[in-house]
Amino acid sequence: MDERVNDHLKGKACKTSETDGDRNKPTYCVTDVPPWYLCIFLAIQHYLTAFGGIISIPLILSEGLCLQHDSLTQSQLINNIFFVSGLCTILQVIFGVRLPILQGGTFALVTPAMALLSMPDWECPAWTKNASLVNTSSPVFIEVWQTRMRTLQGSIMVASLLQVLVGFSGLIGFLMRFIGPLTIAPTVSLIGLSLYDSAGVKAGSHWGISAMTTVLIILFSQYLRRIPIPVPAYNKIKKLHVSKFFLFQIMPILLGIAVSWLVCYLLTIHDVLPSDPDEYGYLARTDVKGNVVSEASWFTFTYPGKWGLPTVSLAGVVGIIAGIICSMAESVGDYHACARLSGAPPPPKHAINRGIGVEGVGSLLAGAFGTGNGTTSFSENVAALGITRVGSRTVILLSGFVMILMGILGKIGAIFTTIPTPVIGGMFMIMFGVIGAAGISNLQSTDMNSSRNIFIFGFSMFSALVIPNWIMKNPTFLDTGVKEVDQVLQILLTTHMFVGGFLGFFLDNTIPGTKRERGLLAWENVYLQDSSSSLETDEVYDLPFGITSHLQSQSWARYIPFCPHKGHRSQSEDNHVSQSPESEYSTRI
Repeated sequence: MDERVNDHLKGKACKTSETDGDRNKPTYCVTDVPPWYLCIFLAIQHYLTAFGGIISIPLILSEGLCLQHDSLTQSQLINNIFFVSGLCTILQVIFGVRLPILQGGTFALVTPAMALLSMPDWECPAWTKNASLVNTSSPVFIEVWQTRMRTLQGSIMVASLLQVLVGFSGLIGFLMRFIGPLTIAPTVSLIGLSLYDSAGVKAGSHWGISAMTTVLIILFSQYLRRIPIPVPAYNKIKKLHVSKFFLFQIMPILLGIAVSWLVCYLLTIHDVLPSDPDEYGYLARTDVKGNVVSEASWFTFTYPGKWGLPTVSLAGVVGIIAGIICSMAESVGDYHACARLSGAPPPPKHAINRGIGVEGVGSLLAGAFGTGNGTTSFSENVAALGITRVGSRTVILLSGFVMILMGILGKIGAIFTTIPTPVIGGMFMIMFGVIGAAGISNLQSTDMNSSRNIFIFGFSMFSALVIPNWIMKNPTFLDTGVKEVDQVLQILLTTHMFVGGFLGFFLDNTIPGTKRERGLLAWENVYLQDSSSSLETDEVYDLPFGITSHLQSQSWARYIPFCPHKGHRSQSEDNHVSQSPESEYSTRI
């Protein structure tokens, strides 16, 4: 490849060469550290990628919390969720799964939360729905919404303990021995495919603007990615010189959003776009949410118990547990997709255990801080890794600090709320499509000439589209007489990725098939056989600050499910050295 601006590459997890086969590999891999100025731009790009999904969660919840006419409190909820998302991202990158995977709010908990808030006991009083009757500073109004928030907080905190237990106890790691490509592929694919309605609604607010955003991102990421931009650079060896900077390859999403945003602004100030909220194209204006900027304070601080002492609802806990189960299944799929896109080896069991456990801690913190939601791995940002080919966890770590900063600086964060809806929709068209493709790519290690595998994947995918669609159209069908049970079944059977992942898991482990046919042998050894990786890549998942080195000297560490130990690495080395001819053949499938 041509000379790049990344003269300072230091990572061991990925090596880049001149061959055509390397063109699909990340430009910056998981342990690489791009130049500081590039890290800032890439971190902002990840922030913008997650922005649309994260900000929509408190706006959806505000209706159930009786806050639809209290924009100031809505702004505080937005600040809260960004602050906690940034904090959890830092914890995940440093102590969790250690992949470049951003943490954010989870839609898996929105459904049970709204189900709880729509129960007769928690239905909003009629007067809160009338803007002329709402006094946002009234103690009565404050008690109305804070009572609901405290119940939601307590339910999330109790339910998150299950995720903490499942992660740190090693149960997820134990289950991973039964989870192969035919489980991961439908789970990850359906994360993207099931979001077609959300992308369509946003893009449909103005198809011209959304199409422009999509075309720009495709143009930058696919057609112009190999075109370098000459920029001045300096180092001790070459002194002042001209370096080739692959701008379009590294920041296509940020550029696409920026250009479309600017076009919308120009169309707004010249009144080309309609000013009537009922007319088509109104949401493409940049002044639709202009009041949010003026109402937001410069500084806002969040802390646990800000809305009062959390309370617990049994119905809420049961429903949110169902959502957390879906969230965990999504996250395991995200870990594998993220590892593949960032040039890292498949995550070992101890890393997955830590990742799920830290996500549980993140949901606990999100409940305590009063976001009304939990945290999970953000699929949109996993997709961004595939498009930008920048998989550095340093960038994601910096993104965490950016989100914390935006959670504190209310006005700066509020500025980004002016991103027009169709621009976000155009970005989602790309993001969700890449997620679906990333999931399907897991099948490359399986024998897809096998009628067994074709049946499992096809049936899992089709059933995961049919069953949730039918249940949503016939919500009264699930009537066991127990409201909590109905709620759990409703959530599980209307979650595409849960249905597809469960069917794939069940069929793959019950229908006879060889490890080679199922893709398990190839999955275990593909990175060991890859010339671009070495046995040292196992260090990607080691704990920082010398913790792993200390634990490896302790014999008891091998019994801790979330601790890396010598046995894991030495076993990988033995498998690499003593591969049978059969396993060598399987890695070439």
